[in-house]
Amino acid sequence: MGKTIVITGAGSGLGKALARRFASEGETVILLGRTLSKVQALADELGAPALAVACDVADAGSVRAAFAQIAEAHPKIDVLINNAGIYEPFTVAEATDEQIDGILNTNLRGPIYCCRAAIPMLESGGLIINVGSESVAVPFVMLSLYQSSKAGLEMFTTALEAELEESGIRVALLRAGPMYDGDKSSPNWDRDAAMRFHMGCAKNGLDLRERPVSHSASPTGIFRAVIDLPADVRVSHVSIGARKI
Repeated sequence: MGKTIVITGAGSGLGKALARRFASEGETVILLGRTLSKVQALADELGAPALAVACDVADAGSVRAAFAQIAEAHPKIDVLINNAGIYEPFTVAEATDEQIDGILNTNLRGPIYCCRAAIPMLESGGLIINVGSESVAVPFVMLSLYQSSKAGLEMFTTALEAELEESGIRVALLRAGPMYDGDKSSPNWDRDAAMRFHMGCAKNGLDLRERPVSHSASPTGIFRAVIDLPADVRVSHVSIGARKI
């Protein structure tokens, strides 16, 4: 029997790649995204029973409404993948309120809101996957808020795993490396900030032009493997990186 898998940030990148893979394998995918038209277009591409739901994970009310809509069609779910995230370089001194709130709310509060909403819909054997970032261990510059949000997500994942142990619900952190997607538009970064980001990383020994980048579809098999683990196996943390080929 197929699984019901909820994916946040499903409108592009890794989220879209995961949705395509799982749908092709007979799973029911529920696609959450801030822009309904993007996830609806993907749901139309995948066909029934894929379901598109508008959801801004940074907004607690939006998350409640989204999971209430999901529950109408699927009172129980099997997997929640917290993939939605914001990635943008800037210094703390120059950060706007919107930049600070956007990254912290989407990258940390968002997964917390979604976990809170999903836990009552998960049964023993269910799984929550939080998508982390290599940035917590790599000397990037101008990513202090992004790195902090992802480091916080790792700590939250560890604590939630212990909290849900007796319920039989598994929790895992998949720390992801750089990925590209031909369908994804370029980030709308400030040009000066982007230049200083690249130059600062190079000064730290990170030439972003030379670092390997994987296609967003390439790591989906790792998610598949974690979802398919036997009930008596636990994987708490997986690091996914890109390599040159």
